[in-house]
Parts: sequence; structure tokens; C-alpha cells
Amino acid sequence: MKMSMQDPYAVLGVRRNAGPDEIKAAWRAVAKAVHPDQNREDPNATARFAEAGRAYEVLKDPQMRNRYDQARRNADLRRMEEMKRRANPSAPEQAVGPETAEEAVSRIFGTDGGKPEAAKTTAPKPAAARPAPPPRNEAPAEAKVAEEAAAETATDAPASHVPFGPGILARAAAPAAEIVSSLFRRILPASSLEGGEKASDKAHEKAGEKPAADRVPDLVCEAVATVEDLFRRRRVTAALPDGQVLKVALPAGTSDGSLIRLREQGYRQGIARGDALVSIRVARHEQFRVDGTDVHTTLSLSLHDAVLGCTTTVATVTGQASLVVPPWSGPDRPLRIPDQGLPTADGQRGALIVELSLTLSARPDQKLMDLMRSQRDGLVL
Repeated sequence: MKMSMQDPYAVLGVRRNAGPDEIKAAWRAVAKAVHPDQNREDPNATARFAEAGRAYEVLKDPQMRNRYDQARRNADLRRMEEMKRRANPSAPEQAVGPETAEEAVSRIFGTDGGKPEAAKTTAPKPAAARPAPPPRNEAPAEAKVAEEAAAETATDAPASHVPFGPGILARAAAPAAEIVSSLFRRILPASSLEGGEKASDKAHEKAGEKPAADRVPDLVCEAVATVEDLFRRRRVTAALPDGQVLKVALPAGTSDGSLIRLREQGYRQGIARGDALVSIRVARHEQFRVDGTDVHTTLSLSLHDAVLGCTTTVATVTGQASLVVPPWSGPDRPLRIPDQGLPTADGQRGALIVELSLTLSARPDQKLMDLMRSQRDGLVL
């Protein structure tokens, strides 16, 4: 099975002029979002994770990225020539055998590279019905690669072949998906492709769905929420690369790092539209720190209260709560107040974790200092 590839820029959700740091950051975000461990119920997670890795392999290498960009520009020029041909159907026709994907990619590298499929490729033969024109040297051109996956669908050249100019034969372009697959087979290790194909095939056979390569890539974005937003389950906003804003509802159990999938709110490819994958980041709070559905806070105690114990109040997400500090408490033993945290997915609430911090009075306490000195030096008062 040959595996079709998406546009690496669309897979990672970056602009075509993005720098190395932006590409690396986007890859990390996508890899975290589509990692199989984070999407155990998604049968396509393994294939999508492998596809993100292949896209990063292409874009992080300047030479491979330049070859891909040049090939895509030539693909655009080829489509423009095809549009001109369709606009002038009266041009004389001379049939030539179609160019295969391997032949197209070979013109990038100038060699077959020892690939098994390239070795099987034979030179196209002109149709016998018409004599071939005098041989001419073709201008060195890069391969015709896939169109942008996020904004357009792949277009195959028609079966008829018409010259672009006097004495120059036009060859039918190979399907865009096959050209991209051939390009990736040459510039990436064969083992990584085979592993991705096998994992993808198994997942699709099990789920009975289309391969992940036929799906529109997920659009990964981030939304910032406060602790109060999580508790009250308010809607937060997520900004998309094109400037649009999504309203994201926070379900119960949402915490820092949670991923929320919005169906058909992502990239548009033809009539199909992908999903938006929103990563939730909790804003820094002056009193609280979120850990799952538990909320952490800090309570300052005097040395007397820590040693002897006391009853005090502590701030919670909803107000104040009473707290009993047992004798001989310290920073190494935080206190737990049940049902004072964030809502959980099963309708319960997490806990409030109170971390103790010991403080001393502004002025030195001479009696306390004498007591500590006697304890340290073994003196009896």
C-alpha cells in the first residue's frame, strides 16, 4: 500500500515562511495533541502522530524544505499551463505516455537513488499513431508535488496530452498524492514510512474508516482559562491563525493541559473540514495552583501555631473554609480539604491542598531564641 502524504505545512499548522523555531514549537504542540497516549480512543492517532513526525523531518532540514517548496511552485506552474491548455482546446494534439510519480520526483534529485520502484520505471514511449518531434533538451525542472492540504484538493491531469508550445510535448502529470508519497519515500528512511503504514492500516481495518492521510489535518490552538473559569465552566476564547475566534466550552474535569476537540472547526480542504484541537492553559493565579482537579494554596503559620496546632480559615475557590491545623505540623505535611477543588468528570469535586509556610514575627522573640538555643546546645532552663 502506498501512503499518501499531506502538505507538511498544513500538518503542523504553520505558515510557509515560518522560521525554524516556529516550526519546532508547532511540531511539539501537534505531537502532544495527537500522541496515541493522549488519544487512546482514536484509531487514527498512531498514523496522525507518525504523519506529524514526517512533516517535521521535511521542514526542519533546509535542503529538504527548499526542494519541497520548489517542487510545489513548479506544481502551481504546471496547473497554470493546464488551465491555458483547456482555454485553447484547438491546439494540435500529440499524445505522449504519462509521467509517473517516480519520474517526476527523480527530476528533483537527478537520480533514481537506488529505490526499487524507481528502478522499475521505464521511459515513456510516444504514441505510435503520430511521429515524435525532433529530440530537445528539457529544461531542468523540479518535481510536481502536492497542493496545499489546508486550502485545496489534489487535481489529477486529464488523460489527453497537449503540447505547451511548438515542438514541446506535454506529459500527463501524475496524481498529486502519488507524487508526494514518492517524494517522502526518497527523503525519509524507509523504516519510518513502513512503520507508519502498518500502524495506519491496522487502525483503519479495525475502525473501518478512511486512512488518516485522506483526512483534513487537525488545527491545534491554545486557549487561556482562569481558575474561576474552570470552576464555573465558563466559555473561553481560542484565536485561530487566520484571525478567527472560537468559543470553547469547558466541560467538567477540564484542567491545565486538557485537550478539547471541536468537530469541523479547523482547516478547510475542498468541501471537507478538519477538527480544531484546543489546548487549555490555566493562567497564573496569585493564590491558587491547579493540579488536575485539585487546587493548591499556601497558608502562613507562626511557629507557635505550627507546634501547638490551631483552628484558622483558608481561602478557597468559592470563599473561605475552616481548617484545623493539628499540633506539630510543618511544610512537609500539607493538609487536605475534600470537595473544595474543581469539578470532576464524574460530578464530584477535587480537593483543596493547603501547603503550610512557617513565618517569624517582625521583631526577634528573646524567649523563643533562648528556648531554641537550649534545645540546640542541650541546656536545661
